[in-house]
Amino acid sequence: MLEKTYDAGSVEPKIAGRWADADAFRAGAGAAADAEPYTIVIPPPNVTGSLHMGHALNNTLQDILVRFERMRGKNVLWQPGMDHAGIATQMVVERQLAERQIHRRNLTREEFVDKVWEWKSQSGGIIVNQLKRLGASCDWSRERFTMDEGLSKAVIEVFVKLYEEGLIYKDKRLVNWDPKLLTAISDLEVEQIEIEGNLWHFRYPIEGKTFDPEDGSTFVTVATTRPETMLGDSGVAVHPEDERYTHLVGKNVILPLVGRRLPIVADEYSDPEKGTGAVKMTPAHDFNDFEVGRRHHLRAINVLTTEAAITLKDNDDFMEGLESHPEVTRTISELEGLDRFAARKRIVEMMEEGGFLAKVEPHRHMVPHGDRGGVPIEPYLTDQWYVDAKTLAKPAIASVREGRTKFVPKNWEKTYFEWMENIQPWCISRQLWWGHRIPAWYGPDGHVFVARDEKRALDDAVEYYLAVDTPWRDWVKEQLDNYEPGKILTRDEDVLDTWFSSALWPFSTLGWPDQTKELKTYYQTDVLVTGFDIIFFWVARMMMMGLHFMEEEPFHTVYVHALVRDKNGAKMSKSKGNVIDPLELIDEYGADALRFTLAIMAAQGRDVKLDPQRVAGYRNFGTKLWNATRFAEMNGVKRDPGFNPASAKLTINRWILTELSRATAAVTEGVERYRFNEASAAAYRFVWNLFCDWYLELLKPVFAGADEAAKAESQAVAAYVLDEILKLLHPFMPFMTEELWEHTAGAHARDGLLCHAAWPQGGPEDADAAAEINWLIDLVSGIRSVRSEMNVPAGAIAPLVVVGADSVSRERVARHEPAIKRLARIGEIAFGSEAPKAAAQIVVGEATACLPLGDLIDLQAEAARLKKEIAKAEGEMARIDKKLANEKFVANAPDEIVEAEREKRAEYAETRDRLTVALSRVA
Repeated sequence: MLEKTYDAGSVEPKIAGRWADADAFRAGAGAAADAEPYTIVIPPPNVTGSLHMGHALNNTLQDILVRFERMRGKNVLWQPGMDHAGIATQMVVERQLAERQIHRRNLTREEFVDKVWEWKSQSGGIIVNQLKRLGASCDWSRERFTMDEGLSKAVIEVFVKLYEEGLIYKDKRLVNWDPKLLTAISDLEVEQIEIEGNLWHFRYPIEGKTFDPEDGSTFVTVATTRPETMLGDSGVAVHPEDERYTHLVGKNVILPLVGRRLPIVADEYSDPEKGTGAVKMTPAHDFNDFEVGRRHHLRAINVLTTEAAITLKDNDDFMEGLESHPEVTRTISELEGLDRFAARKRIVEMMEEGGFLAKVEPHRHMVPHGDRGGVPIEPYLTDQWYVDAKTLAKPAIASVREGRTKFVPKNWEKTYFEWMENIQPWCISRQLWWGHRIPAWYGPDGHVFVARDEKRALDDAVEYYLAVDTPWRDWVKEQLDNYEPGKILTRDEDVLDTWFSSALWPFSTLGWPDQTKELKTYYQTDVLVTGFDIIFFWVARMMMMGLHFMEEEPFHTVYVHALVRDKNGAKMSKSKGNVIDPLELIDEYGADALRFTLAIMAAQGRDVKLDPQRVAGYRNFGTKLWNATRFAEMNGVKRDPGFNPASAKLTINRWILTELSRATAAVTEGVERYRFNEASAAAYRFVWNLFCDWYLELLKPVFAGADEAAKAESQAVAAYVLDEILKLLHPFMPFMTEELWEHTAGAHARDGLLCHAAWPQGGPEDADAAAEINWLIDLVSGIRSVRSEMNVPAGAIAPLVVVGADSVSRERVARHEPAIKRLARIGEIAFGSEAPKAAAQIVVGEATACLPLGDLIDLQAEAARLKKEIAKAEGEMARIDKKLANEKFVANAPDEIVEAEREKRAEYAETRDRLTVALSRVA
C-alpha cells in the first residue's frame, strides 16, 4: 500500500540514485539503434556559480523537452558542461589567496593556474549537483569543461584558422577597461548605474585671441562629466550647421593647463540642442570621441594608467609638442600619479583658479561599472586581439532571415538583427592568467607568429628570420644552436574572452575538430533554450562560429524564456532583499513542485512572477495525484498490461478515455510549440479537475456496487489512465511520477523506468459519452457555484426544476439522478415549462436548471449583502482608477507596482461582475 503522504526529501534522492544506477540519461538511452537524434546543449553555467532561479527555469524547460523527446523514442543527448568563467574564477582564487596574504603577482603564472585547478577540483562545479537535485536528465558521463583538453584543442584550432583567414587580427582600439581587475571586459560585464554627479562647463580659449572670461567671443565652452580626461583632449567638435560656430571650424582652441592646440571640426555627432553645442573630443577615453577622432584624424592621447591614475611625465603621446609650454611643468607636478577621482577634484580647482570654469551643474547620469570589480570602467585605448565579427555575422543574419533558424517568440529576431547588423569588432583578449592563452608568439622585433603550439610558431619564425635580411637574422641563428623554449619567441600574455570558447560549444563538446561519431550524429543540435540577455553575447556568436566551421547552423530553434521576478514583478536582487533561492524551495516543497510552478507560469513573452505560495499550491497538486493513486489502490485498481481501452463500455469510462486523448493531444502540442504553460495547464486540468475531482468521485458508487463487470472494467480503466497520467506528467514532475510508476507496477513488472516509457499516443474517443458526462459536470458545477454565491447552507437539500429539457436532457437527468442528488445536494427533481419565482438559473445545453431559493435563504438579506459587496468592489476600482489617472504616479512608480495596481483593478472588476450576476438571481 502506498504511503499516506509523499515525502519529497526521501523520494527524490532515491529516484536520482535509481536513474544514476541505470545510466538512464546516457546519449541514446532507451532509443532504437536507428532512432532520430535530438540534441540540446546546456548553456554552460559558470564553474563558480550556484543555482539561481534563472537557472532553475532555464534547465526545467530544457529537461521537459529532453524527457518528452526521450519518451517519444528519439536518440536524445542533453550535453552538460561548465564554463571556466575567466574573470569570476580568477577573482575567487585571488580572494582566497589574499586571505593567506598571498598576491597573485607573488606567484608565477603556472603556479597561479595550478591553484585555480586545485580550487576547481575541491570547490568548483557545485552547480552540477544542484542541477541534479532539480532533476536535470543530462548525460552526465559526457560533462565537458571549457578548459578541458578537447575543448582547448578546438579553441586553438579556431583561433589559428580565423587568423590565417584574416578574420582575427590585432588592433589598437578603445575597450571597456576595468581598473580594478586590470583587464578589458565585454559589454555583458558592464552594468549601467545611475549616480548623482556633476556637469562641469569649461572655457577653452580661442587661439589668437586674448582670453577674457567675461567675453564669450574669446573662448568656446564645453561640458564634461569627467574633467580628468580633458588632459587627453585633441579636438572640439561642432555641428556643421550650427551657425554659432561655422566661422570657427578649421581654427583652434587652446587646452587650458596644457597648452595643446585643439582643432575645431564639424561633425554631425555634435548636437546643437544639447549643452553649448560644442563637444570636447578625447578619442582615447570615449567611444564616441574615438569614432569622431578617426573621421577627422584627431590624435588619440591616453592619459591614464591601467589602474586609472594620471600618467603625463613619461607619456610621449601627451608630451608631443608641449615641452616648451610654461603650464605643462606645473600640471605634471600637480597631477602625475593621482587617482582619477583625486585628479578630477584638483583639475576643477586649477580650472577655476585660471578662470576657465564657467559653471557646475548637478547632473544625474548613467555611469558604466564593471559587474565583477564594482568600480567605474574606463574606455581605454590599448592593443587587443579582435575578430572580424561583421564578416562572420553575414551568414548568421541570412540564416535567421531565411528561416533556417527561428526565434521563439519571433519578436526576439528584431533584437538579434539590430545587433548583428550594427556589429562591432569583437575584442577577444583579456589580461588574465586563467583562461585559454592566446596562441601567438612574438619575435625579437615584435613580429607575431600565430600557431597551434610553440614548436610550429618557432618553425615559422626561423623560416621568417632566416629568409629576410634583418638585424635579427644572425642572432636567431646563434640562439638556435643552444635553443631553450621561450628563448627566441615570447608568448602573448593574454587569454581569450570566455565567450570565445563558449561560442564553439555546440560542436566542440561533440569532439570537433576531430570528426567523431557524436559530431556526425548530434550536430546540428535542435533547440537552444536561453535567456534574452545573452542573445548578443552567446547565441549570435554560436551562430557565427557554427556556420563558419560546420557550414550549418548550430540549432534550428532558439527558445527565449523570460525573467523570473518576485511576486510583485520586481527584478530579484540582493540589494532589494527579494531573491528567492530555488534550493530553499526544493528543500521545502520538493523539486517537482518548483518545476511544475515554473513550467505553468512560463508563458511566451511574459515574465514569471514567482510567489513561493504558488509553489506550495503545486505541491498540493502532487499531493492530489498521490492521494488519488492511493484511493484507486484501496479500491482494487490494479494495472492490467493486456487491457485494451477500446473495450470499455461504461459511459463514464469512455468519457475519461476521451478526455485523456484530448489532454494528451493538448500536452503534446504545447511542448512541441514551446508553450510550456499551456502544456502543463492541460495536464493540470485533466488530472485535478477531470480525473481526481470527477472521475474518481463518479466511480465511488461503481466501486461500492454489486455489478462486478462494471467494477472490473472501471478498475482496469482507472489503472490505465493513471499510467498515462504518469507519462504525461513525467517531463514536468519526474521524481514523483517515477516513484508512482514503480509502485503501481503491481504483480506485472514494468519493462523499464518511466523516463524510457513510450509517450502517450491518444486513444479511443467517444464524443457522445464525453458530451453526456461533461453535461453532468456542467450541471453539478453550476448548482454548486450558485449555492456558494448565494450563501445557501452547505447541509441544505435544495429542489431542482429543469425547464425546457428535450428528450436527451430528460434521459440524462434520469440516468444520473443519483449522482446529481449526491454531488449537488439536491432533493426532488422536477421538469417544468417556466422558471419558478426567486430561482437561480443555470443554463446547461438547451435546458435551464432552476434552483428555487425562497425557502433556503433570506432573499432580501442576501440582496443587501450582495449590493454591499458590489459597492465595496466598485469603491476599490475607483480608488485604483484615481491612482492610475495620476500621471506622476504612473511615470515615477516602478513598472511592477503600476502593473500590480492594474491587476488588482481587473480582479475587483471580475468580483463585481460575478456579484452582479448573483444579485440578478435574487432580485
